[in-house]
Amino acid sequence: MSYFPMYMDMSNQKVLLVGGGNIALEKLEKLLDFTTDITIISIDTTPHLQSLANEYGLSILTKAYQQGDIDGYDIVIVATNTIELHKEIYLESRSKRVLVNSVDDTAYCDFIFPSYIKQDDLVISFSTSGASPAFAKAIKEYISIQIPTNIGDFLAKMKTLRTQMPKGKARMEYFKSLVDEYFQKNFKN
Repeated sequence: MSYFPMYMDMSNQKVLLVGGGNIALEKLEKLLDFTTDITIISIDTTPHLQSLANEYGLSILTKAYQQGDIDGYDIVIVATNTIELHKEIYLESRSKRVLVNSVDDTAYCDFIFPSYIKQDDLVISFSTSGASPAFAKAIKEYISIQIPTNIGDFLAKMKTLRTQMPKGKARMEYFKSLVDEYFQKNFKN
């Protein structure tokens, strides 16, 4: 079955990242595009992960994961080489309404990380529901070169207009005309 594509406001979500190696670093880099309310639990961390944690003011708890460490978190990312720990955290989360991603172990995941493009307010995600992450990455790279560099400015203008104009058919038609004009100027047929 395919995964449901959902965009979530991360501003009020507390995230726990379990692990400090290269895979944890990869997940951290993606999370930092959307939130800095992240705590890391790991006995050891890579220098780059440590550097990012320092740069963004993230907490690192230098210890092994213990049952109960997920309390108070909304989302847990388990990025370790220990499948038994992935399973343990996932099972613990079932009674606590905590969403879990166990890296490379979909049996213990509530969600997966899609491949994505983020340019200012534009976020486009790509997923093969785990069938081929390499394909998702390739299609992302193909689409990313199609996106105009001024997309952020256009979306900022649209966001401002949405707050200034009353809702209704006239606004919808005006916005459609602006989008059509933008596409005519910036995308090749």
